[in-house]
Amino acid sequence: MQWEPVALEALYDEILAAEEKMQGELWRFWQLIQIFPEKWQQTPYGDEGGGFWVVAVMGKQIIWYNDIEEGFNRSSYEQYGTFHEYWCNQDELVWPVQALLTEIKLGGGGFAQAGPPQNIDE
Repeated sequence: MQWEPVALEALYDEILAAEEKMQGELWRFWQLIQIFPEKWQQTPYGDEGGGFWVVAVMGKQIIWYNDIEEGFNRSSYEQYGTFHEYWCNQDELVWPVQALLTEIKLGGGGFAQAGPPQNIDE
């Protein structure tokens, strides 16, 4: 079976499932940062699928869906529409939204990221 990029309809199913779990402050924060999903470019991992779906923007941070690993991630960006940091977390949407809210409230990082694939033969 060959990999195919996630369709917008399937992505919306993931988003709606996560929204059902959000309440109070987290729900209000999500309402502020979410955007209509749009494909952003990321090289090299996003090239084959035409980019990755970005679902939220806050300052210079984005929350995006990694359809290769089937999970949401957080990355920084410099130019709107493209980002360089690739993470392979398999998180539900609620987790990076909560992590971003916590970082804003408390300052600093503290959110673990799973890095890109490593070549263990080297």
